[in-house]
Amino acid sequence: MIKYNPKDWFAFIFRLHKADTFRALSGMMLYICIYTAIICVLEKEVFHLPDTSPAKNILMMHGMISMVISLLLVFRTNTAYDRWWEGRKLWGTLVNNSRNLAIKLSAMLHIDDEENRNYFKTIIPAYANALKNHLIHKKTAEEIFDIDEHYELLKDMNNEHHIPNQIAARIFDKVNDLKNEGKLTELQLVLLNDELKGFTEICGACERIRNTPIPFSYSIFLKKFVFFYIMTLPFGFVFSLSYLTIPIVAFIFYVITSMELIAEEIEDPFGEDANDLPTGKISQNINKHVSEIFNSVI
Repeated sequence: MIKYNPKDWFAFIFRLHKADTFRALSGMMLYICIYTAIICVLEKEVFHLPDTSPAKNILMMHGMISMVISLLLVFRTNTAYDRWWEGRKLWGTLVNNSRNLAIKLSAMLHIDDEENRNYFKTIIPAYANALKNHLIHKKTAEEIFDIDEHYELLKDMNNEHHIPNQIAARIFDKVNDLKNEGKLTELQLVLLNDELKGFTEICGACERIRNTPIPFSYSIFLKKFVFFYIMTLPFGFVFSLSYLTIPIVAFIFYVITSMELIAEEIEDPFGEDANDLPTGKISQNINKHVSEIFNSVI
């Protein structure tokens, strides 16, 4: 995720980064300019169409459908941002869930029980680490665990199965074992239940966002609608704007298509694109904070 100062306007205007839509669309904008230039030459130099030509009336059509395009783009970007923001809230919940579980277990486990304290200090943040990589389709233990102690603890995971679920199951198994050993009471087990089931609920919600793209029919309709809108713009603009039609049509193409590209990028917030959620940084913070919680009372 890109870090920036939202108050630094001029830096935004003149900054081009690898995710900038201008870079992505520069090739298509060149083709649009060439296409528009051909239309201008044909209408003004070859066919010498008068200002009273019926082709000029196409501007009336653009005026009527521009509002429709605006509504479609607003709905498209709002839908994509809702998915991005829901993903951020889910990862915020995961942070709180991990902290709360660590705080409760740190208080419940005896201060001299270093083996179990170290186990939870490692496996709780390992869940966030695993979920982060699971959401970008990494499957093996070597790919999933970036932190050495996480890998050493969980390298025997079955790569054919759902790794976050396996970690959640091990956490619950360990808590249940501690209860059977008398190190935790039944009441304490009940107090831990919300955090224990919260891991799976967060994972399921993240998978729902990742695996449910915008409906295909809606997406393809919007792209076709924008394409035909842009392709017909030069026919009417030439009569009033002459060769200025070339940069103006390219600019309109850039504005409209950029909105669609931004929506496509943020509707799946768990990838590695520049505007995706900083799940790696969040995972590192969970690892840091959980370690602090267990170490602070030893």
